[in-house]
Amino acid sequence: MTTFDDREKAFEAKYEHDEGLKFKVNARRNKLLGLWAAGLLGKTGADAEAYAKEVVMADFEKPGDSDVMHKLVQDLAAAGKPTEEHTIRKQSEHLAMEAKKQIMSEVR
Repeated sequence: MTTFDDREKAFEAKYEHDEGLKFKVNARRNKLLGLWAAGLLGKTGADAEAYAKEVVMADFEKPGDSDVMHKLVQDLAAAGKPTEEHTIRKQSEHLAMEAKKQIMSEVR
Protein backbone atom coordinates (compact mmCIF):
# COMPACT_ATOMS: atom_id res chain seq x y z
CA MET A 1 0.00 0.00 0.00
CA THR A 2 1.19 3.49 -0.78
CA THR A 3 1.32 6.43 1.55
CA PHE A 4 -1.48 8.02 -0.46
CA ASP A 5 -3.71 4.97 0.11
CA ASP A 6 -2.96 5.08 3.84
CA ARG A 7 -3.81 8.78 4.00
CA GLU A 8 -7.02 8.20 2.07
CA LYS A 9 -8.12 5.42 4.43
CA ALA A 10 -7.25 7.57 7.46
CA PHE A 11 -9.25 10.48 6.04
CA GLU A 12 -12.25 8.22 5.38
CA ALA A 13 -12.04 6.75 8.89
CA LYS A 14 -11.91 10.24 10.43
CA TYR A 15 -14.88 11.38 8.32
CA GLU A 16 -16.88 8.32 9.37
CA HIS A 17 -16.00 8.92 13.03
CA ASP A 18 -16.90 12.62 12.85
CA GLU A 19 -20.24 11.90 11.16
CA GLY A 20 -21.03 9.28 13.80
CA LEU A 21 -20.30 11.78 16.57
CA LYS A 22 -22.42 14.41 14.85
CA PHE A 23 -25.33 11.96 14.66
CA LYS A 24 -24.99 11.04 18.34
CA VAL A 25 -24.80 14.68 19.43
CA ASN A 26 -27.88 15.56 17.37
CA ALA A 27 -29.86 12.61 18.77
CA ARG A 28 -28.79 13.50 22.35
CA ARG A 29 -29.71 17.14 21.77
CA ASN A 30 -33.16 16.07 20.57
CA LYS A 31 -33.59 13.86 23.62
CA LEU A 32 -32.63 16.73 25.94
CA LEU A 33 -34.95 19.03 24.00
CA GLY A 34 -37.73 16.47 24.40
CA LEU A 35 -37.11 16.28 28.14
CA TRP A 36 -37.17 20.08 28.34
CA ALA A 37 -40.49 20.21 26.47
CA ALA A 38 -41.85 17.34 28.57
CA GLY A 39 -41.20 19.47 31.65
CA LEU A 40 -43.20 22.31 30.10
CA LEU A 41 -45.98 19.82 29.35
CA GLY A 42 -45.99 18.60 32.97
CA LYS A 43 -44.64 15.14 32.12
CA THR A 44 -42.26 13.41 34.49
CA GLY A 45 -40.49 10.09 34.83
CA ALA A 46 -41.33 7.45 32.23
CA ASP A 47 -43.81 9.77 30.50
CA ALA A 48 -41.08 12.38 30.00
CA GLU A 49 -38.65 9.75 28.70
CA ALA A 50 -41.26 8.40 26.29
CA TYR A 51 -41.99 11.90 25.02
CA ALA A 52 -38.27 12.59 24.56
CA LYS A 53 -38.05 9.42 22.48
CA GLU A 54 -40.92 10.68 20.31
CA VAL A 55 -38.99 13.89 19.71
CA VAL A 56 -35.87 11.94 18.73
CA MET A 57 -37.90 9.80 16.33
CA ALA A 58 -39.54 12.90 14.82
CA ASP A 59 -36.13 13.96 13.52
CA PHE A 60 -36.14 11.05 11.06
CA GLU A 61 -39.21 12.32 9.18
CA LYS A 62 -37.44 14.99 7.10
CA PRO A 63 -33.88 16.24 6.72
CA GLY A 64 -32.97 19.09 9.06
CA ASP A 65 -34.55 20.23 12.31
CA SER A 66 -37.87 21.47 10.93
CA ASP A 67 -39.69 18.25 11.82
CA VAL A 68 -38.58 18.43 15.45
CA MET A 69 -39.45 22.13 15.70
CA HIS A 70 -42.86 21.52 14.13
CA LYS A 71 -43.63 18.70 16.58
CA LEU A 72 -42.61 20.75 19.61
CA VAL A 73 -44.49 23.88 18.53
CA GLN A 74 -47.64 21.85 17.85
CA ASP A 75 -47.46 19.77 21.03
CA LEU A 76 -46.82 22.77 23.25
CA ALA A 77 -49.61 24.78 21.61
CA ALA A 78 -52.04 21.85 21.95
CA ALA A 79 -51.25 21.68 25.66
CA GLY A 80 -51.95 25.38 26.12
CA LYS A 81 -48.25 26.24 26.39
CA PRO A 82 -47.67 28.08 23.10
CA THR A 83 -43.96 28.58 22.54
CA GLU A 84 -42.38 30.47 19.67
CA GLU A 85 -40.12 28.50 17.35
CA HIS A 86 -37.22 30.90 17.99
CA THR A 87 -37.46 30.12 21.72
CA ILE A 88 -37.28 26.40 20.98
CA ARG A 89 -34.35 26.95 18.60
CA LYS A 90 -32.48 28.94 21.25
CA GLN A 91 -33.03 26.15 23.77
CA SER A 92 -31.93 23.66 21.09
CA GLU A 93 -28.64 25.54 20.59
CA HIS A 94 -28.01 25.57 24.33
CA LEU A 95 -28.78 21.86 24.63
CA ALA A 96 -26.58 21.05 21.61
CA MET A 97 -23.58 22.26 23.60
CA GLU A 98 -24.63 20.16 26.58
CA ALA A 99 -25.20 17.12 24.35
CA LYS A 100 -21.73 17.49 22.84
CA LYS A 101 -20.17 17.66 26.32
CA GLN A 102 -22.03 14.53 27.37
CA ILE A 103 -21.12 12.55 24.24
CA MET A 104 -17.49 13.62 24.35
CA SER A 105 -17.21 12.58 28.01
CA GLU A 106 -18.67 9.16 27.12
CA VAL A 107 -16.30 8.67 24.17
CA ARG A 108 -13.13 9.24 26.18
